[in-house]
Amino acid sequence: MNQQPIGVFDSGYGGLTVLKEIIKKLPQYDYVYLGDNARAPYGTRSFESVYHYTLECVQWLFAKGCPLIILACNTASAKALRTIQQNDLPKIAPHNRVLGVIRPTTEKIGDYTKTNEVGILATAGTVLSESYIIETNKFYPEVNVFQQACPMWVPLVENNEYNSAGADYFIEKDLKKLLSQSGNIDTILLACTHYPLLKNKIQQFLPGGISLLSQGEIVADSLADYLVRHPEMEERCSKHAELEFFTTDSPADFDAHATIFLGRDTHAKHTNLEEVKLAGKNA
Repeated sequence: MNQQPIGVFDSGYGGLTVLKEIIKKLPQYDYVYLGDNARAPYGTRSFESVYHYTLECVQWLFAKGCPLIILACNTASAKALRTIQQNDLPKIAPHNRVLGVIRPTTEKIGDYTKTNEVGILATAGTVLSESYIIETNKFYPEVNVFQQACPMWVPLVENNEYNSAGADYFIEKDLKKLLSQSGNIDTILLACTHYPLLKNKIQQFLPGGISLLSQGEIVADSLADYLVRHPEMEERCSKHAELEFFTTDSPADFDAHATIFLGRDTHAKHTNLEEVKLAGKNA
């Protein structure tokens, strides 16, 4: 059987926080990470653009041989995943699979709250999609979900300002907006893969008794469970503990940021947008 790596996609660096937890949980597998840094951030882009960009990168990863792809990006999961799963996969790769980060998280989020009131901190695109409200309601109809867009948080992280006084201002401001929606929120989800780097800062402004959740561990546990439940897919995934990193922008910039997100050195390779499109056509 032809075994190939698991693909992990994000619009930029944030998905590396998810990959980090996946590697901890499933270190034996091979992974190919693709960051579409040249077109990041996705959070403020239209549904049409996010779908188009995400599909191109999914096709590129299929062309690299990946039978299974994790969209380690909340915006792509919110705006593109369902259409790709329902409309595109049956045509371009019916035996391959693309999974996101929203469903695994919403399947578990109700287990953390005692008041049945949950807060979501996310990009504007994820908030606008209402994906967390819709998906949480499927699994926990009794849970009320309150959302707050945090448009400055990703730029703070990507410009290495996440430990600055400027970060304090925006984090405190957005947390107050979220918590003003309900006094009973006891669980807050960081629904953007960049936000774990801000976790210590967020904790400084968070009232006691509120749990703060990151997605990485939840998604890693979900992937492990998926591979157990789908042995036919698990058998197609190669196991040499190898990692490859690709970016549509500068490899040097990617490597500099990746160390912060992943906690280890990377040696990314460049793939330009035309190569992504060509790979998609040939997938």
